[in-house]
Amino acid sequence: MRQYNEQLADRLREALADLPQVEEKVMFSGVSFLVNGKMCINVSHDELMCRIGRQEAEKCVEENGCRQMMMRGKPMRDFVMVSEEGYRTKKQLDHWINLCLAFNKQAKASPKKKKKTE
Repeated sequence: MRQYNEQLADRLREALADLPQVEEKVMFSGVSFLVNGKMCINVSHDELMCRIGRQEAEKCVEENGCRQMMMRGKPMRDFVMVSEEGYRTKKQLDHWINLCLAFNKQAKASPKKKKKTE
């Protein structure tokens, strides 16, 4: 069963409400917010998963509550995980959202999967 912080997801919905191309999708054990068809930011359990790009991620892991995202023991270089300590205030959350939106402009979309026909 997927579990994620609904209050945090609501904060993201509110922050992204004015953008024209926002879509929610259940993935990464939580809810992802896709902007312009590209994964931008995610709520997984009580953490944010932020797609901010390799260079920004390398700088941000020094910030409180931020760490490199790992998947199957390997670092996901474009992503960081941010605990509540790092997004508690509106200013902190806006910081992460703005980094994600800035990287989203240059991020590549995942290729669309073909639907299986029976």
